[in-house]
Amino acid sequence: MSRLRRMPRQSRQPDGAAAPARTGQPGRPQRRSYDHYCGAARALDAVGDRWSLLIVRELLGGARRYTDLHADLPGVSTDVLASRLRDLEREGVAVRRRLPPPASAAVYELTDRGRRLLPVLEALCAWGAEELAERRPTDAVRAHWFALPLRGRLAALGGVGVAEVHVDEGVFHVFVGQCPEGGSPPGALSAAGSGGEPGAVYGDGPAPGEPDALLRLDSATCAEVVAGALGVGEAVRSGRLLVDGDGPLAKALLGAGGRHQDTG
Repeated sequence: MSRLRRMPRQSRQPDGAAAPARTGQPGRPQRRSYDHYCGAARALDAVGDRWSLLIVRELLGGARRYTDLHADLPGVSTDVLASRLRDLEREGVAVRRRLPPPASAAVYELTDRGRRLLPVLEALCAWGAEELAERRPTDAVRAHWFALPLRGRLAALGGVGVAEVHVDEGVFHVFVGQCPEGGSPPGALSAAGSGGEPGAVYGDGPAPGEPDALLRLDSATCAEVVAGALGVGEAVRSGRLLVDGDGPLAKALLGAGGRHQDTG
């Protein structure tokens, strides 16, 4: 008597289960979608995966090579980074291009759509800054990770210009103020016209030219300032934030601290 083999039953998705992955182009699988007719859901379809917004954070500092991105995103695997970059390219958030000789290196940079995520990243930085009260032993840190939240605090003072910031982990610079006409994000003074890379709102290392304000503070003070636990003016008054420079931004910082610039 022959044995009857039981065929495996096809599992049925319960009501409300996520829809199967769809394909946007033949042969190219697309990530799962929430399938909600909602702007927040559409945004998360594009940049809601783990690491995606942190890649955008890095690219807000200008075009980056793959190796640079991997070095400044501790914990991401090479496979995941490559996958997320492909996703961002497909969504029109980032683009890959090759630098002309003699560099001849491939770099990734944000599109206009990607640069419009600046307010989103700044809001997330402000919302999460209170969690920086205590640095965990496992926490990695890069100096330029302070750039976006600090930029928001400086912009609130009304000054405009380029700030070069020295903290324990290194040096970075930020472009603070209103953005010139063009494809830069709302409320952003980009590096265009300041000797820096067009489209960038901050950069790793010293400012590309003479900064409007030179700031020196330790990382603990910087974390307190970006979290709002310590006001910029209070940091200047107490001497925890040292300011030098002749530009409007330096004057705004010194004014917030109730200090007059030494012109002697």
